[in-house]
Amino acid sequence: MEPEADTKDWTWTLHRQCPECRLSAGEVSMAELPDRAEAAAAEWVQILTASAGVGIRPRPDVWSPLEYGAHVRDVYQLFDARLALMLVEDEPTFANWDQNESAITGDYASQDPDRVAAELATAAEAFVTRMRGLSEDQYQRVGRRSDGAEFTVTTFCQYFLHDVVHHLWDVTGQTEL
Repeated sequence: MEPEADTKDWTWTLHRQCPECRLSAGEVSMAELPDRAEAAAAEWVQILTASAGVGIRPRPDVWSPLEYGAHVRDVYQLFDARLALMLVEDEPTFANWDQNESAITGDYASQDPDRVAAELATAAEAFVTRMRGLSEDQYQRVGRRSDGAEFTVTTFCQYFLHDVVHHLWDVTGQTEL
């Protein structure tokens, strides 16, 4: 049994607190975002390297911590590439990314947790470095998802933060409070 595909539009998390992970992503400033993204990556690396059971699903229809970690690695990579695009193109539209298809074709469940942790750390370092290099005049640059959802650099980075923090909650139950 595979987990059900998540097709929800999570952009609402930019406007109100997530009732599950408790993050109010839209209230996180650009000044805070790189440090928060870096801290989340460190927690993911710890999760991936701390337990021999990281590849075990808690239920057949819920990803294992390893699968979530591989997804989070891909999120860091994808958001870094999309942020780079937002900085060099005017109002780019991002290609659709089917995260569930990526999990299946990438065989997240069979990946080596230490390798995923290392790749996640590398991807996080690149994304955090790009965020730290932003200037205030870049914060309002725009990019669009293939479904038409529009982001500024600021809301894009806030949206990213919710994704990785929410998946920490999925795995650990840890909330922002």
